[in-house]
Amino acid sequence: MNDNCIFCKIANGIIPSATVYEDDLFRAILDIAPAHKGHVIILPKEHADNLFSLPENVAEKLMPVVKKVAAAVKKTTGCDGINILQNNGTAAGQTVFHLHVHVVPRFEGDGILPVWPQGSYADGEAAELAAKIRAEL
Repeated sequence: MNDNCIFCKIANGIIPSATVYEDDLFRAILDIAPAHKGHVIILPKEHADNLFSLPENVAEKLMPVVKKVAAAVKKTTGCDGINILQNNGTAAGQTVFHLHVHVVPRFEGDGILPVWPQGSYADGEAAELAAKIRAEL
Protein backbone atom coordinates (compact mmCIF):
# COMPACT_ATOMS: atom_id res chain seq x y z
CA MET A 1 0.00 0.00 0.00
CA ASN A 2 1.15 3.52 -0.82
CA ASP A 3 0.36 5.80 2.15
CA ASN A 4 0.12 8.83 -0.19
CA CYS A 5 -2.42 7.22 -2.53
CA ILE A 6 -6.10 7.99 -1.96
CA PHE A 7 -7.20 4.90 -3.90
CA CYS A 8 -4.97 2.69 -1.72
CA LYS A 9 -6.72 4.15 1.33
CA ILE A 10 -10.16 3.54 -0.18
CA ALA A 11 -9.29 0.04 -1.44
CA ASN A 12 -7.99 -0.96 1.99
CA GLY A 13 -10.94 0.48 3.93
CA ILE A 14 -9.10 3.40 5.55
CA ILE A 15 -11.36 5.89 3.78
CA PRO A 16 -15.03 4.82 3.75
CA SER A 17 -16.77 4.17 0.45
CA ALA A 18 -20.00 2.77 -0.96
CA THR A 19 -18.54 -0.70 -1.55
CA VAL A 20 -20.35 -3.02 -3.95
CA TYR A 21 -17.80 -5.86 -4.00
CA GLU A 22 -14.75 -6.90 -2.01
CA ASP A 23 -12.38 -9.85 -1.89
CA ASP A 24 -8.75 -10.33 -0.81
CA LEU A 25 -7.38 -8.50 -3.87
CA PHE A 26 -10.01 -5.94 -4.92
CA ARG A 27 -12.61 -3.48 -3.71
CA ALA A 28 -15.27 -2.15 -6.07
CA ILE A 29 -16.95 1.11 -5.10
CA LEU A 30 -19.53 3.49 -6.47
CA ASP A 31 -17.78 6.42 -8.15
CA ILE A 32 -18.44 9.63 -6.17
CA ALA A 33 -18.79 11.58 -9.45
CA PRO A 34 -20.61 9.04 -11.62
CA ALA A 35 -21.25 9.27 -15.35
CA HIS A 36 -24.54 7.53 -14.46
CA LYS A 37 -25.82 6.18 -11.16
CA GLY A 38 -24.31 2.73 -10.79
CA HIS A 39 -20.88 3.79 -12.16
CA VAL A 40 -18.40 1.57 -10.30
CA ILE A 41 -14.62 1.78 -9.91
CA ILE A 42 -12.72 -1.46 -9.28
CA LEU A 43 -9.52 -0.96 -7.27
CA PRO A 44 -6.76 -3.46 -6.53
CA LYS A 45 -5.83 -3.36 -2.85
CA GLU A 46 -2.16 -3.57 -3.79
CA HIS A 47 -0.80 -0.33 -5.25
CA ALA A 48 0.06 -0.31 -8.93
CA ASP A 49 0.36 2.98 -10.83
CA ASN A 50 -1.12 1.48 -13.98
CA LEU A 51 -1.65 -1.74 -15.93
CA PHE A 52 2.06 -2.05 -16.70
CA SER A 53 3.04 -2.19 -13.03
CA LEU A 54 0.18 -4.47 -11.92
CA PRO A 55 1.58 -7.84 -10.77
CA GLU A 56 0.66 -10.69 -13.14
CA ASN A 57 -1.04 -12.70 -10.38
CA VAL A 58 -3.38 -9.74 -9.70
CA ALA A 59 -3.90 -8.91 -13.38
CA GLU A 60 -5.09 -12.43 -14.17
CA LYS A 61 -7.81 -12.15 -11.51
CA LEU A 62 -9.01 -8.68 -12.48
CA MET A 63 -11.19 -9.43 -15.52
CA PRO A 64 -13.37 -12.04 -13.76
CA VAL A 65 -14.13 -9.39 -11.09
CA VAL A 66 -14.88 -6.81 -13.80
CA LYS A 67 -17.25 -9.27 -15.49
CA LYS A 68 -19.04 -10.09 -12.22
CA VAL A 69 -19.45 -6.42 -11.25
CA ALA A 70 -20.55 -5.40 -14.76
CA ALA A 71 -23.24 -8.09 -14.81
CA ALA A 72 -24.56 -6.90 -11.43
CA VAL A 73 -24.55 -3.25 -12.54
CA LYS A 74 -26.40 -4.12 -15.76
CA LYS A 75 -29.03 -6.14 -13.93
CA THR A 76 -29.47 -3.55 -11.16
CA THR A 77 -29.62 -0.42 -13.32
CA GLY A 78 -31.44 -1.90 -16.31
CA CYS A 79 -28.93 -0.14 -18.56
CA ASP A 80 -28.71 -0.86 -22.29
CA GLY A 81 -24.95 -1.46 -22.26
CA ILE A 82 -21.76 -1.17 -20.21
CA ASN A 83 -18.46 0.59 -20.88
CA ILE A 84 -15.36 -0.91 -19.29
CA LEU A 85 -12.65 1.78 -19.15
CA GLN A 86 -9.09 1.66 -17.84
CA ASN A 87 -6.68 4.53 -18.55
CA ASN A 88 -2.87 4.33 -18.44
CA GLY A 89 -0.97 7.61 -18.34
CA THR A 90 -1.93 11.24 -18.50
CA ALA A 91 -2.25 11.20 -22.29
CA ALA A 92 -4.87 8.45 -21.93
CA GLY A 93 -6.89 10.42 -19.38
CA GLN A 94 -5.54 8.87 -16.17
CA THR A 95 -5.85 11.36 -13.30
CA VAL A 96 -5.36 9.08 -10.27
CA PHE A 97 -2.21 7.01 -10.54
CA HIS A 98 -3.51 3.84 -8.92
CA LEU A 99 -4.79 1.33 -11.45
CA HIS A 100 -8.58 1.33 -11.54
CA VAL A 101 -11.25 0.05 -13.88
CA HIS A 102 -14.45 1.98 -14.52
CA VAL A 103 -17.68 0.07 -15.07
CA VAL A 104 -20.10 2.60 -16.56
CA PRO A 105 -23.76 1.81 -17.22
CA ARG A 106 -24.87 3.23 -20.56
CA PHE A 107 -28.31 4.08 -21.86
CA GLU A 108 -29.39 4.56 -25.47
CA GLY A 109 -28.84 8.18 -26.51
CA ASP A 110 -27.11 9.26 -23.27
CA GLY A 111 -24.16 10.79 -25.14
CA ILE A 112 -21.95 10.79 -22.05
CA LEU A 113 -18.73 9.44 -23.53
CA PRO A 114 -16.90 10.80 -26.55
CA VAL A 115 -16.31 8.66 -29.60
CA TRP A 116 -12.84 8.91 -31.13
CA PRO A 117 -12.38 9.59 -34.81
CA GLN A 118 -11.78 6.56 -36.99
CA GLY A 119 -8.45 6.54 -38.76
CA SER A 120 -7.06 4.25 -41.43
CA TYR A 121 -3.84 2.54 -42.49
CA ALA A 122 -1.95 2.99 -45.73
CA ASP A 123 -1.37 -0.12 -47.87
CA GLY A 124 0.81 -2.56 -45.91
CA GLU A 125 1.02 -0.31 -42.85
CA ALA A 126 -1.27 -2.45 -40.65
CA ALA A 127 0.67 -5.64 -41.43
CA GLU A 128 3.97 -3.89 -40.68
CA LEU A 129 2.74 -2.50 -37.36
CA ALA A 130 1.18 -5.83 -36.38
CA ALA A 131 4.53 -7.56 -36.99
CA LYS A 132 6.34 -5.01 -34.80
CA ILE A 133 3.82 -5.48 -31.97
CA ARG A 134 4.06 -9.29 -32.23
CA ALA A 135 7.83 -9.02 -31.94
CA GLU A 136 7.41 -7.30 -28.55
CA LEU A 137 5.15 -10.02 -27.12
